[in-house]
Amino acid sequence: MKISTKGRYGLRALIDLAANSSEEQPVSISSIASRQYISEAYLEQLMAKLKKAGLIKSSRGAQGGYQLARPASEISVGDTLRALEGDTEVVYCPGLHEEGCSASDRCVTMYVWQKINDSINRTVDEIMLDTLVRETKQDGNATTALNEKHNC
Repeated sequence: MKISTKGRYGLRALIDLAANSSEEQPVSISSIASRQYISEAYLEQLMAKLKKAGLIKSSRGAQGGYQLARPASEISVGDTLRALEGDTEVVYCPGLHEEGCSASDRCVTMYVWQKINDSINRTVDEIMLDTLVRETKQDGNATTALNEKHNC
């Protein structure tokens, strides 16, 4: 699985939102875009997908912006990647799905794809946004500078 800019930038935006929003104060798209070096137009597209997935909510008006739809401790990296990228499978193997595969009874590689897919899903589902926010705060501004320098 190769994670595209949608997944990378969307995850950065969601971490930024988790770190900078509160129940009383939503975060503007322009402030996230500025801190994360992401174009506002592209960020709006990502936020629409995250909103459709139920991960964030928006409010309109002069004091409007975005907030998490549920606590950061309840939103995983997996939730975010699936909302932006779709399925997290490395290899789509019909034998692992309802349609089946005529070779599945003698296909050894099916076992490999299942183990890899399970491992990736378990990993991304165990990492929660609140953990990433804590990591960001420990790093201070180093994370933002690193993102800018390496286009992460």
